[in-house]
Amino acid sequence: WVRVAFPDAHRIDLLDEALYHRYLAQPAAFADEVRARPPGSTVCVDEIQRVPSLLNEVHRFIEERQLRFVLCGSSARKLKQHGTNLLAGRALRRQLHPFVPAELGRTFDLDTALAFGTLPVVWKASSRKEALVAYAHMYLREEIQAEALVRNLPGFARFLPVAALFHGQTLNTASLARDAEVARTTVNGYIEILEDTLLAFRLPAFEARMRVREKKHPKLYWVDAGIMRAVRRQLGPPSAQERGALFEGWIANLLRIHGDYQELFDEWFYWAPAEAARTEVDFLLTRGRERLAVEAKSSERVGPEDLRGLRAIAGLPGLVRRVLVHRGPRRMKTPDGIDVLPIAAFHA
Repeated sequence: WVRVAFPDAHRIDLLDEALYHRYLAQPAAFADEVRARPPGSTVCVDEIQRVPSLLNEVHRFIEERQLRFVLCGSSARKLKQHGTNLLAGRALRRQLHPFVPAELGRTFDLDTALAFGTLPVVWKASSRKEALVAYAHMYLREEIQAEALVRNLPGFARFLPVAALFHGQTLNTASLARDAEVARTTVNGYIEILEDTLLAFRLPAFEARMRVREKKHPKLYWVDAGIMRAVRRQLGPPSAQERGALFEGWIANLLRIHGDYQELFDEWFYWAPAEAARTEVDFLLTRGRERLAVEAKSSERVGPEDLRGLRAIAGLPGLVRRVLVHRGPRRMKTPDGIDVLPIAAFHA
């Protein structure tokens, strides 16, 4: 994408080991190379997190020569931990997410997306299963071990498949720590690593201050179903038990991606009263004073139980619409105003 969007840019790839070691030992060599570019030109630096000290030079050349930099990386953790110059006020942050249906067009298939995800490198692979296995292995080796993000790599390797089981679930760090055989404080750090390496995110609980008390623990979602299933070492056809979490997770990421690209909402949450274990609304989007409630159901038929959460939240101030997304073909509206949409109508 960078090559297409900036065809005339000068490119510096820090995956080139010789170049990486040169700039690591002599950051001034980076400055010498960049200084040769004409004022106002563009420089693309890939995997910038490998040599965070280069950002000082980037800052200087932005100010002195009005150069434009495109800085790419798959992890912000090293940048955060080393007191790095983060170019406050001089840089915009953008994320490239997995493919969405609008980008894939007629090639999009929901069952394939739920089984293997929609990462570009995986979607276009001749064997998606092999590509995902390699991706999960390279993540541990390149991102975690090579960058020394954790001290206990075996513990982190045990943590990953357990964390995958929490996809779309309320996060219970005590349970996760017990199953992964690591300390609870360690689990909190591991979850931050998943977020910093752009593999997972937490969805906070909404506190409406209604008559009922809401749950306060966040939910955990992986950014791609294929990655989540690869770290679980479970890449066969999804079981009936898996489909609900996979579908909910896919809707979560669809909302997150369009929210990022198109600024569809300001904040988002999930809502669940603590006293009612089976009552929940998967997603509550807010923009200004308006709120939109979205429920995801992987079944093709919609029954009263599926509408329980959306009916329970009806009295929330500012709620302008309630939507249930399902895999069936029919678009409907209930007598109390809930929109029931097939997935194609939802992502259109």
